Amino acid sequence: MNYLKISIIVPTYGREKPLIDSIEDILQQDYPDFEVLVIDQTQKHEIETETFLDNLAKSQKISWHKVDWASLPGARNYGVRRAKGDIVLFIDDDVKLKPNYLQAHSKNYQENAEIGAVAGRVFDRMKLADSAKANEETSTYSIDYLPEEARDPGIAWYYIDLVHTTKPQQVISARGCNMSFRRDIFTKYGIWFDERFRGSAVREESDFCLRLRKTNYKIWYDPEADLVHLGEETGGCHDISTRSLKYQLTFYHNHFLMALKNLTFTQQLRLYAKLFDCHVLGNPPCNKSGSPIKIITRFVFYVLGFINAFWTQTQGLWNDGQIYTKTDLY
Repeated sequence: MNYLKISIIVPTYGREKPLIDSIEDILQQDYPDFEVLVIDQTQKHEIETETFLDNLAKSQKISWHKVDWASLPGARNYGVRRAKGDIVLFIDDDVKLKPNYLQAHSKNYQENAEIGAVAGRVFDRMKLADSAKANEETSTYSIDYLPEEARDPGIAWYYIDLVHTTKPQQVISARGCNMSFRRDIFTKYGIWFDERFRGSAVREESDFCLRLRKTNYKIWYDPEADLVHLGEETGGCHDISTRSLKYQLTFYHNHFLMALKNLTFTQQLRLYAKLFDCHVLGNPPCNKSGSPIKIITRFVFYVLGFINAFWTQTQGLWNDGQIYTKTDLY
């Protein structure tokens, strides 16, 4: 059998033991042709982690790239430029993999030339715990096929459930901790991750997938390409704590930026309304506090996030924001 070469790109930030465990899982894969690129944005590791990575790099089991900045989309682009594989696969640095994980991704590309991206299933520890609480009577919850709303770019982000869905199907986006792409998405079509998405870069993969959909390629969800995502609070893809005020601003900024870049006016209005209902008012599925003070606070960040995103998009007329790529290339 002719196996496609897979380049596994692992952006990491401030991660220690989970990173070690994730890399060990990768190296135990039974797939015959793959490489591992660790894009390390950590300024100083613990001695154990530093030694572990240094030894693997010296033995050429991984390619270890240390950078002096923190940007998830920047790290993804940096890794792709150095990747040699036919398929580029992105995972987080706090995951657990089964031995045939790479084969589960690869087979989709070998079986169907129309597939340009594979969205894998994510056994997300926090999301699974939340659904278990919401479904205590049955203790289990699963979906065969996503609802029609999951195809609408305006509101799909509240209906794309790649945690509980059990059947293969076409989707409009993947989750950043478990997604792969044909390398020519980048090299032939010139689609790269937008480095203007900040913080934990929420919605950066959504923005990328919406642009990918303009090609002839399909994004295919394969529940067999699954992994366990531990979902640590900080580190990994996060260059700021999810509990910080800065994170709240970047959260809304990134949602609005994705909308301004990719959605029609009516699609934008649907997203803004859903974003307000869920994340500001706290209605399901967000289930946030209904305290008036917290609602007002969230509304302030909602407004500031839109203004900030509008300015970011306006700056795009003369500055595309790919600062890490430009630093790398020149």
